[in-house]
Amino acid sequence: MWRKGVLEAEDFPVERVSDYLQQPDAVVWADFCLPGQDDLQQMAEELGLAPLAVEDAVASHERPKLDRYPTHLFLSTHAMSLAADQPLHLTQVSAFVLPQALVTVHRADFDIDPVVKAWDDGLEMVEFGGRGLLYGLLDVIVDGYLASLQQLDDQIEDAEDRLFDDPPRSGTDIQRQTYLLRRQLTGVRKVVLPMRDVADAMLRHAELHSEQPDILERLRDLRDHVIRANEWNDALRDVIATMFETGLSLANARLNQIVRKLSGWAAIIAVPTAVTGFYGQNLPYPGYQQWWGFLVSTAVIVVLAVGIWMVFRRRGWL
Repeated sequence: MWRKGVLEAEDFPVERVSDYLQQPDAVVWADFCLPGQDDLQQMAEELGLAPLAVEDAVASHERPKLDRYPTHLFLSTHAMSLAADQPLHLTQVSAFVLPQALVTVHRADFDIDPVVKAWDDGLEMVEFGGRGLLYGLLDVIVDGYLASLQQLDDQIEDAEDRLFDDPPRSGTDIQRQTYLLRRQLTGVRKVVLPMRDVADAMLRHAELHSEQPDILERLRDLRDHVIRANEWNDALRDVIATMFETGLSLANARLNQIVRKLSGWAAIIAVPTAVTGFYGQNLPYPGYQQWWGFLVSTAVIVVLAVGIWMVFRRRGWL
């Protein structure tokens, strides 16, 4: 519990929450990690939380959402992280927002410490009550979106460079890496896209209730970050699509080059085959069974083969 931005109490019983909220200068934060519906019931009775919102807090949701109730707001979203050589990790975070309180519900794999640090570094957010605490929470979550997109951007740039490796990588490796990157971007889109609606709804609700200019400015900044994450994700998806098409084009180009070289060597080999086949007929020919006839046939093979090789080489076929 904070009073006028100063931490005054912590680790107190749930029964005291309603007492603190009767004091106009008190702001309360309650945090639940891996709770069941029964664990939240006592808090719901203390704060008058809607039963449907309590059920949603412990259920799994694929899309972030913001629900409005007469006495509070309910937010459900996902935090995002991306470790090196690991798939995209999403964890659900829910929050009940009251004028003087914030109740957070999350799983064990969500690190709440950066959120607490953000509140400590910007104590003015605490003075804004529940909305200020919610802004600090969402600011950390959205920064996680941008950090994950930056890592994906770096991985995509590295994959783009590998497209033109010499010797080239196998087409299967490129396609597999491109598919995995596209799959991760799809996971990002499922979270980031609906967050734009959530940010817009929060800003509209704050404007209707004539919130302080400072909190409105912060919510606008949060919405801008969400929009940036959406645009960045869409741009990376376009890059991935271009990479996939480029990889197929490069594979076709390399295949054409290999076929062209094989065709050139086949033409070169066809010359001595034709000459030796001609001289190998069961008919007498000039120089038949003579040493100079052998030299003539050998010279014809060498001259024609070298001539064809030089022509193909000059045209870049070999």
